[in-house]
Amino acid sequence: MNNWQTYLVTQASVSGDRSTLEVVEGAIAGGIDVVQLREKGVDARSRYELGVELRELTAAHDVPLLVNDRADLAAAIDADGVHLGQSDLPIEAARELLGEDAIVGCSASRVSAARAAVNAGVDYLGVGAVYETTSKDVSGDRNGIGLDRVSVIAEAVDVPIVAIGGITAQNAAAVRTAGADCVAVVSEIAAAEDPEAATRSLVAAGTGVSADV
Repeated sequence: MNNWQTYLVTQASVSGDRSTLEVVEGAIAGGIDVVQLREKGVDARSRYELGVELRELTAAHDVPLLVNDRADLAAAIDADGVHLGQSDLPIEAARELLGEDAIVGCSASRVSAARAAVNAGVDYLGVGAVYETTSKDVSGDRNGIGLDRVSVIAEAVDVPIVAIGGITAQNAAAVRTAGADCVAVVSEIAAAEDPEAATRSLVAAGTGVSADV
């Protein structure tokens, strides 16, 4: 987890005529480090069926698969862990359900929430939305928190920081410089004409190496 640099959050509604499975295949080919099954607005049965397919694909390539919000769904598809929001199941309860080896992440946009999550045993923090985003319904005070907030949170805690929200290959390096260990995206890969090439560009932005696309 400490080596994560690029993180894909799935969302079929921004993927055009491609399936989520196709997007994830391209992202894996491009070097993605971790995938989160989100799919807001999709019923639990459909998320489960997609999750089973994604679990098979990601396991074959040794890429961790997390599930957004639902620890029960993560357990059902044998995912590597769950990413929780502030109003989801408590971190301790998710850990009890999924086991000590599971990866449990949590969203935080303020230092107080970040510290509370760390005290509860979270493995990493999702910090954002760094820039304004339209891929998720985010309240005004959390939509575009800026690089300074990323830096403040990164300095306040000792777990990896995964920054999310409006991140692109063009601004990813600045986000990493501000203190993020990893950048997470939705549209930058899912809505790209070529998800594999988009992933390679994002990876290159974080490493300072030119993308070979």
